[in-house]
Amino acid sequence: MPSVGTLKTDIKTLSEFALQDLFDFIGEIMTLNSLTRNLPKDCRESRFAKGEVCPHCNSTHVVKNGKLNDKQRYKCRGCNKTFNDFTKSALACTKLSLEKWIEYAKCMVIGYSIRKSAEIVDVGVKTSFYMRHKILDCIGTFMGTGHVDGVVEMDETFVAESFKGNHKKSGFLMPRHSRKRGKEIKKRGISNEQICVATAIDRNNNIILEIVCKGRVGYRDLERLYGGHIDNDSIICTDSHKSYIRFGRNLNLDHKRIMRDHYKNGIYHINHVNSLHSQFKKWMGKFNGVSTKFLANYHSLVQVVTVFQR
Repeated sequence: MPSVGTLKTDIKTLSEFALQDLFDFIGEIMTLNSLTRNLPKDCRESRFAKGEVCPHCNSTHVVKNGKLNDKQRYKCRGCNKTFNDFTKSALACTKLSLEKWIEYAKCMVIGYSIRKSAEIVDVGVKTSFYMRHKILDCIGTFMGTGHVDGVVEMDETFVAESFKGNHKKSGFLMPRHSRKRGKEIKKRGISNEQICVATAIDRNNNIILEIVCKGRVGYRDLERLYGGHIDNDSIICTDSHKSYIRFGRNLNLDHKRIMRDHYKNGIYHINHVNSLHSQFKKWMGKFNGVSTKFLANYHSLVQVVTVFQR
């Protein structure tokens, strides 16, 4: 089990207080409430904080339906589905203890590989993979796409498309020749071999970080991502990419462009979003390559860590 000193060494920008807050936050996402000894009761209070609501259909016609393994079960009269206090949380359908899940979440924050995390938590490699993506799914559901307002910096970054984890035995056909490690992209510049990750961050550190397309981003891609997630009175700061001009005009946004070879336009700049991209690439590098089909799962964790680092 890594000590607090080891955690602070691996995540140098986090203080002990901020690091504990981060782990508590991840624990809250996983268990629907803060971690206490009386976990079932707290989860029940959190789940029904706004009344008895079915997690499947949001119906309020919910009745008790006995107990299983000392866990209270409920039945929805609307959709006839049953659930308990942990349904749709990281602790649903698992025999592992809460302590193992929290310890595994710590390994993820540090950036340990699936195999090293499996050794620390004492589970199999396959279970380690399952745990990682179950936690990521919970964080992604909790975080959502996000919302930005005020002065919003926008830019995009690119990662090489990866088919890591796909196998012929499952019917997968490789669309290109396999690449050697360190030789990811053959085409120069931006091409359809790269996945575009659009990013927006405001001055309150609200973040949107999502995959939008392959290759260069277009104004329609930007509208699809940011539509409904940015205030109409916002001021967007971007580089000289033409797609943002059309995007800003269509959404009637005040647009401040940072021209090539310039770093700012008065008080407007894109330094924060560039710094976020740098942290994103550094963070993803810890995992020794992430398959494109799972790339979106890692974005929410990056956002959580970045907020606490700031």
